[in-house]
Amino acid sequence: MKSIFLYTILLFTSFTLFAETISLDGKVIDAQTKQTLPGALITIPDLKISVVSDGSGQFNFTNIPEKGRFLVEVRYIGYRTLIQTVDLSAGSGIEFALYPSTIEAKEVVITGTAFSTDNRRNSTAVSAVTKDQLVNRPSGNLVDAIARVPGVSQVTTGGGISKPVIRGLSYNRVVTLVDGAKQEGQQWGDEHGLEVDQYSAERIEVLRGAASLLYGSDALGGVINILEPLPSPEGQVQGEILSGYQSNNGLSGSSAMIQGNANGFVWRTRGSYKNAFSYDAPGGRIANTGYNETSLSGQFGLNKKWGYAHLNLSSFRNNIGLPDFSRNADGMFEDADGNTLTDKDLQSRELFLPFQDIRHYKVAFNSHVLFNTGRLRTTIAYQDNQRRELEDNRTNPALFFDLKTYSSDFKYFFNEKNGWEPVIGLSGSIQNNKNKAEELLIPDYNSSEFGVFAYGKKSWDATTFNLGARFDYRNIQGSAMEEDGAPKFNNFSNSFSNLSGALGFTHEFDEHYNFKANLGSAFRSPNIAELSSYGVHEGTFRYEIGNNNLNPEKSYYGDLAFEFNNNTVSASLGAFNNFIDNFIFISQSNNETTVVGNETFPVYRFIQDNANLSGIEATLTLHPANLIHFENSFSYTRGINRATDSPLPFIPAAILRNELRLEPDFKGVKSSYFSIGLDNVFRQTRVDKFEAPTSGYSLVNLGIGTTFLLGNQPLRLNLSANNVFDKAYYDHLSRFKPGRLDESAPTVGYYNQGRNISVGLYLPFK
Repeated sequence: MKSIFLYTILLFTSFTLFAETISLDGKVIDAQTKQTLPGALITIPDLKISVVSDGSGQFNFTNIPEKGRFLVEVRYIGYRTLIQTVDLSAGSGIEFALYPSTIEAKEVVITGTAFSTDNRRNSTAVSAVTKDQLVNRPSGNLVDAIARVPGVSQVTTGGGISKPVIRGLSYNRVVTLVDGAKQEGQQWGDEHGLEVDQYSAERIEVLRGAASLLYGSDALGGVINILEPLPSPEGQVQGEILSGYQSNNGLSGSSAMIQGNANGFVWRTRGSYKNAFSYDAPGGRIANTGYNETSLSGQFGLNKKWGYAHLNLSSFRNNIGLPDFSRNADGMFEDADGNTLTDKDLQSRELFLPFQDIRHYKVAFNSHVLFNTGRLRTTIAYQDNQRRELEDNRTNPALFFDLKTYSSDFKYFFNEKNGWEPVIGLSGSIQNNKNKAEELLIPDYNSSEFGVFAYGKKSWDATTFNLGARFDYRNIQGSAMEEDGAPKFNNFSNSFSNLSGALGFTHEFDEHYNFKANLGSAFRSPNIAELSSYGVHEGTFRYEIGNNNLNPEKSYYGDLAFEFNNNTVSASLGAFNNFIDNFIFISQSNNETTVVGNETFPVYRFIQDNANLSGIEATLTLHPANLIHFENSFSYTRGINRATDSPLPFIPAAILRNELRLEPDFKGVKSSYFSIGLDNVFRQTRVDKFEAPTSGYSLVNLGIGTTFLLGNQPLRLNLSANNVFDKAYYDHLSRFKPGRLDESAPTVGYYNQGRNISVGLYLPFK
């Protein structure tokens, strides 16, 4: 904590090193009619600043650096997004000409890669989920909101817990970034979701494919980069109110945010709350699948001529029920005393025992400082993740992890020279985890890691080429511990190191066609559960035994994609192939079991084999007229154990999504739509020996939305119905499906959610 404030003081007192202040002004026009466009949003993402064009289409940035080349993004409804590199020394009189477009533009600035870049010139496969998409498609949690991206799925435990899966990889193989820092919260656990306020996201970038070059271990599968709103334009106060309700589990959620900018001093505060009872499935409600969530966050900092410096603070608390109830002869749930739980009981918003009490506190300092020779981006963060599992009473947890993480990340970007843009980086973290309850699943441990990388990008008129290399070192030390007076864990110390590299290439054949490809290597060191877990706890219903002798996973991957975009059609076709040596997974041998108390649990041990994951992802969007929008996507992943030539466990089923939207223009309202969607999920028969196959199914979804104008104040209203025909189905990655690896668990055979009608309100203001 002291280092954060010391760095802030040094930064704010070193203004003499930075460039002088000037302004940048111009106008936004229609490229065809030459008429000005009032209300266009102009942003410089790397400087975290934005302005809106006035009634005559004019805009003006003040308090910006005298020199430097930065990407500028210009957005206006009904027009193709313009992304252009601007030399700030040009000063004034810049004209941005936008072309009308009936299709939602795919142009977007991507910030989660080494350089902020136009997605067409970015070799990594990235999909951006916008604020409009987050608002128009109500979801139970953050991962729900991004699971429609091709190649993305989720491991679910009821309606409250979802873990992201990218191209068949999940848990510690996917990194989540919030405030620029890796989210750290016991990602290894099946029933451990993301401790992130879904309402705080202004946009989410999903990087599909290995990203170890930038983020080190754990980015083997991909990255989810959660971006909060840019600060308000100078002199403005802005805010938003979101509220929603879902019929299936009574989920009510609300969030309010307000932010401002006074002469470069920026601030923001947000509060959010969600509450749900047990969800309804065909055949009845599933006991104790309710949850509640409270989140508070704030930001303050400076946006000045030398760049920006922001301090973010957040507090997140989530209580989630853990289903562990037996059924009577009539199929009704019973409590521990044998009393039947009625539907009224299951609609209570008070959770039954057992449940999780999760608290996550975070302080993150982010800065981007401009020098004459380049610029430095810094992220320093402290996180405290407290996970309590309460089994017998509501005050004394049976299991309690307290994980503290200190992390830092530094990247220095040299000024462009002869088309080359080099960057070097340094990152590190220190972790300490303590058990604060009687039950032990993993030992107390300390972990430290260090990484250094170099990366360069060369740009020509229509082609970009990038390459880089990274070295990582990680050490993890477990402590000897006793449980109930008997030794349970021994001391151990493991060290892992790795050298990884990456190559990327993009080429724009013309303004419509482009191609991108990647080759590289990545790695992941074993997590604490894989190395040392020994026991069973609520929610997993299996006895897991770790292995201190595991080796790091090493990935050798390649992917490519072709893309086509014009005013009426957007299409893409991509493929990937990922060879992973020393792939870590759990397996049961010879039906091994153990008895704990009066219960018998299957025993699963962590083992390693070489694996291969491959697949395809495709999208096709048709917008032949202003009224019609037809969106389609398909994704398929195949996982093979190369040692046994058998399927890998927990590979998502192939899915084809189709959505037809009608977007009529009604007087007095804006952005109206009617939609009907069909999600076609294929059967999954390629399963490991301890998994059961799942049948295919189709879900019909409906939606309607519009924006009312209350004077000059917009009010967004959305109404949707998911699983309209109340289809009974099991998602292949649901932990409640029958025949899963821990088939002795009482949660076997719970259908996914049935019909769900949602209503949402969104009120932005300034």
